[in-house]
Formats: sequence, structure tokens, C-alpha cells
Amino acid sequence: MKLTRRQQTVLSKFLDLYRQNEEALHYTDVAEHLGVNPVTAYDMLRLLEERGLLTSEFVPPSQREGSGRARVVFRPTAAAQALLDKLAGEEWQQEEWNIVKERILRALRVGKGSDYQDLLDDLLIRIAEQRSPLLYTAEMITAVILQAYQLKEDIADSTFFERLHNLGLPNELGLNAFGGMAVGLSFVERANRRATNALLAQTGRYQEMIGRLNVKSRRRLADFVNQVMEIVGS
Repeated sequence: MKLTRRQQTVLSKFLDLYRQNEEALHYTDVAEHLGVNPVTAYDMLRLLEERGLLTSEFVPPSQREGSGRARVVFRPTAAAQALLDKLAGEEWQQEEWNIVKERILRALRVGKGSDYQDLLDDLLIRIAEQRSPLLYTAEMITAVILQAYQLKEDIADSTFFERLHNLGLPNELGLNAFGGMAVGLSFVERANRRATNALLAQTGRYQEMIGRLNVKSRRRLADFVNQVMEIVGS
């Protein structure tokens, strides 16, 4: 279920007010809390109700102080808090992805012209501890590319990264091939045994993690890998 940023804000503030009052809320109370007019608040709450995030009921005059017409009040459903938790988690993952992605790309740019050994060592340590499928696969693929870069004189000529592009890497479907690349690199005689053994130990987990990525994450990963290959291969 997708909500606009404004709808997320309304739902979040509604839940905060509901916890404070510990009772169903009239839309005028929500309007005051949000700083909008009552009609706008009512329309927002009805929309959230249509999404299955709120329920409404009419409270007759006999059940409250004063007199007059019955009032419509709103309560959150169980799905409301669950959705906000999920959205918060996605935002946190997006923030962490941006941090990790920029850290790697910056290290590649700074280290251009070197063998990237310090970055490779760092990635090999992080890979073993990484739990996020997107971050894990990004770090694993970067490590494989750096290992290939160090062995470029042995495994191919100066067009190695260009030929990877021609093979369809790193498009979304081609991402699976990097696990096989880690295996292939282990057969290069000059390969760093410590690095290749560490990557080989992760190939099974890599295939599992790749399988857990949704379409959006695969696109992000493919775009990132393309940037890595452009920096390293240029």
C-alpha cells in the first residue's frame, strides 16, 4: 500500500493523538492537531479509512456530554501502525543504502590508480557481517570487481570491463553472474588466495541474497554496479 508523504504525516499524527487521548477521535480534534480546517481533516480521515487504516463510528448524543447530533469518530486499525513501521523501515534502509553507496564510490574515486587493496580488505570484512541483502550484494559485487581489476593482466586485456558490458553486465538479470565470476577468479594462478577464498565462501550466500531482492532493489544495484565498473574500468 502506497501513501503520499502528506497521508503518512496525517496518519502518524493521528496515531500520536490517539495514544494521548486513548479514545476515538473526532475529525475536528484531528484538524486542530494538524493545523488544517475541519473539512480537510475529515476528507483525509475518510481517505485513510478507505485504505483500511482507520475505522469510523457514530457516537449518539446519549453517550457523550452535551446534546446535539451524533458525531463521527475515528480509530486506527491494526494495519495502520504496521504500515508506518514498514515505511519507517524502508526510509531507514534507503538512508543506509545512500550512505554505503556513496562511501564505496568515494573510496573508488580517491583510490583511482591504485590496486584498491585497502578497500577490498575492508569489503571482505564487512561482507561476512552484512545482513541487508541490498548492501551485502553491493559490497560482494564490488569486491569481485576489485579482485578482477587486480588480476586484469592475467584474465584479460584492457577491454575487460568493456567486454563485461557487452555480456550484459551489470543489467538486472546479469547480476546473478557475479557469483560465478568469484568462482572463476579462484582459478587464476596469481590470485590473492585470501581474497579468493573469502569470496568463494560467500558464493552460495550471494545467490540467496540476490534472490531476495525485489525489482526496485535490483535496479538500484544494477545502477550502482554500473558506476563501480565505470570508475574502475576507466
